[in-house]
Amino acid sequence: MKNAIILHGMPGKKEYYNPDIAAGGNYHWLPWLQKQLIIRDIKADNPFIPHSYAPTYENYKREFERFDITPETTLVGHSNGAGFLVRWLSENKDIVVDKVILVAPWIDPEGELESGFYKDLHIDSKLTDRANALLIFNSDDDFAQVQESVEIIRKEIPAIQYREFHKMGHFVIGDIGKEFPELLNEIIK
Repeated sequence: MKNAIILHGMPGKKEYYNPDIAAGGNYHWLPWLQKQLIIRDIKADNPFIPHSYAPTYENYKREFERFDITPETTLVGHSNGAGFLVRWLSENKDIVVDKVILVAPWIDPEGELESGFYKDLHIDSKLTDRANALLIFNSDDDFAQVQESVEIIRKEIPAIQYREFHKMGHFVIGDIGKEFPELLNEIIK
């Protein structure tokens, strides 16, 4: 059975605790994508990562591993959620999936996270061998650390596919709104 897991990124602490802003996967384009997949009969899960403003690998891993991951699974990660997917897949070399889409991936290239989320990151250069499609969505005007993360990932995984967008920022609600049709089209094609 086809399914998808959509992982949100790392909000700021003020955003996380703001009662007027939806939590984690219920913000930006993530709920829209989940609904679009569901109405196409693709089971779509959008887990909430507790305390994602100060992320730990263990929190992401615990929430992510609650879901079925099979050769028919599509994995979508935004920002730190995409970085998590790179690390998790690199550590779990027996996992085969259908597609992996990294939207504005961030792997903390400056080592700022106190938790050491990416301290022991060793990117598996053969990740493309375990997915029918592995690609990066990047905007030319995203943050410098995202651009640096993208460069690192592309260097370590030479066969990864790459799509560059113009002036779509960090692919958040203030940059692109609540819908992301280009991402949906990539998943369902």
